[in-house]
Amino acid sequence: MTDILRSERAAEELAAEHGAGDPFAAAIRATRMAMIVTDARQPDHPIIFANNAFLALTGYHRDEVIGRNCRFLQGPDTDPAAIEKLSAAVANGEDIAIDILNYRKDGSTFWNALYLSPVRGKDSEIVYFFGSQLNVSDKKRVEFELDDTRDRLEAAVAARTADLTQALQQKTALLHEVDHRVKNNLQLISSLLLLQNRRVTDPGVKNSLRGMLERVSAIATVHRRLFQSEDVERFDVSAFVRDLVSDMMGAARRDDIKVSLDLERIDIAASKAAPLALVISELFSNALRHAFPPESMGAAVDGRAGEILVRITRQDAEFRIEIADNGVGVENSASSGGFGLTIVQLLCQQLKARSETTPADPGTRVVVHLPVNGVHH
Repeated sequence: MTDILRSERAAEELAAEHGAGDPFAAAIRATRMAMIVTDARQPDHPIIFANNAFLALTGYHRDEVIGRNCRFLQGPDTDPAAIEKLSAAVANGEDIAIDILNYRKDGSTFWNALYLSPVRGKDSEIVYFFGSQLNVSDKKRVEFELDDTRDRLEAAVAARTADLTQALQQKTALLHEVDHRVKNNLQLISSLLLLQNRRVTDPGVKNSLRGMLERVSAIATVHRRLFQSEDVERFDVSAFVRDLVSDMMGAARRDDIKVSLDLERIDIAASKAAPLALVISELFSNALRHAFPPESMGAAVDGRAGEILVRITRQDAEFRIEIADNGVGVENSASSGGFGLTIVQLLCQQLKARSETTPADPGTRVVVHLPVNGVHH
């Protein structure tokens, strides 16, 4: 009872400062926004003024509000962190704007957009706290619904991503297994061809078997590259060329020929890897075998040291694959590489590519123009 009397006296003092004719006080009483005033000079900051809008918002009568700290609006589901922020602002004499869950007299809840501000006297001492309240339950409900929708969408996206990742991992593992088995089978075929090549004596047959062995080895190199790659859908052509040149030079044992590589990295679809690999293999084999005949081994061609250049670049909408040598020249080498060149022409048609064979003065230059769009999908 004593606290209520003190609050009433504080309210009278406030009214004396802002009389009945004070338009500011009249506006506070008449506004539709809920407002209260607490006395900062009394213990526990009791409410000394509450306008009709506040009473309508909370469902309390005026005599149930005056003299009480406004924490009576808090309840079981009020966020403790929000309460702590509010208490700290009051203790520090600071303004605060915060959304807090409050309870009406009948137990129903509402979201209160609370703004609390200290009012200082002439000596700068805080004498009152002025609080305004706004029911923002509808806004909060929309926010919660949006948050819930976002959470459900994020969960659905995460679940779908996990499913796709798992499916991709399974697909990749399966493709690796298939490539591994194909590679093993190709190695078996290579072994059979090598064994057969050792048993025959006819030079023409041996030459044909050696060509087939090189083609099988090129395809095996493709599958080895795919098996080693993390991305089984893309094929690094330049890396393949390095492997191919190393393997073929090692098998040919032609130390008299120098090979130069100028390779810009290009990636193509794995489905295009084998035919392109065969094209490159055939062209390099032709240069190795026919531009520098075995009888010239150990000696330069017309006084020149043997050289082969392999260059891969991208120019606008096409890849340019060039294999050039300084050997005996296109006129002298064409008759020896007829079947290989036929294979190149057929595979270029499959790849929608075109090849050009021109003199290199000295030697021969073959350039394959491969459309970018044709090998990316």
